[in-house]
Amino acid sequence: MDSSERAAAIMAEVNRTGRVQVADLAERFGTSEMTIRRDLEALDEHDCLRRVRGGAVAIAGRGDALPFATRRRQGWAVKQRLAARVAALVGDQETVILDNGTTCLAVAEELAGRPLTVIPLSLHAAAALGARAGVRLVLPGGDVESVELGFRGSRAVESVRALHVDVAILSGCAADPAHGITSTSTDDADLKRAAIEAAARTILVVEATKLTRTAAFGVAPAAAVDTLVTTADADPAALATYRAGGVDVVLV
Repeated sequence: MDSSERAAAIMAEVNRTGRVQVADLAERFGTSEMTIRRDLEALDEHDCLRRVRGGAVAIAGRGDALPFATRRRQGWAVKQRLAARVAALVGDQETVILDNGTTCLAVAEELAGRPLTVIPLSLHAAAALGARAGVRLVLPGGDVESVELGFRGSRAVESVRALHVDVAILSGCAADPAHGITSTSTDDADLKRAAIEAAARTILVVEATKLTRTAAFGVAPAAAVDTLVTTADADPAALATYRAGGVDVVLV
């Protein structure tokens, strides 16, 4: 088990019990206590949990957080398949707003090298798009988060609102159709809402688990998107609700 897999397992245990002990984790994973301490320190630095003597405890309201690098590695093959399907829905010469997050990073890798104009909402996606010639990159203004490298703040929102693009490609923390697209932060919710308003059409790309989750800050109702791209194991009731709202559902 590598460090990313241990981090995910540690966070699952913290979510379940509220507290973990170094010695218990070392025995469970068959590794040294020093290695576990390094894992916990890294998670503490990313504000995922709080280190205490002999272990770590959950942070209220932050138990689901994981570092970007860890989330990037989780289910990456699935995200790549979703990204390939999304890229096929984008025509050459189109102008695209591309959301932040690991799924949209996979989309960025699929779009790289194509004759498109792309406004990425994170520097991770911008770097992936810029790795090959072809894409015209236009970056929004505003502040940049230190780990996610996503744009945020009023300057970023206003720069996106001023755009008129062909398609916005969004991902997100939660997309339960009963509550619509929601996010864990107001900054992210505001930016996603601006992207939807600026686009002629919107593609929402999420893994099936996101269709049964709700976060605190509303972005838009489910019917605000034109196309939902998700995995074939998605909840049938959730898919039916999206379809009833006029959303084209694409299963991967």
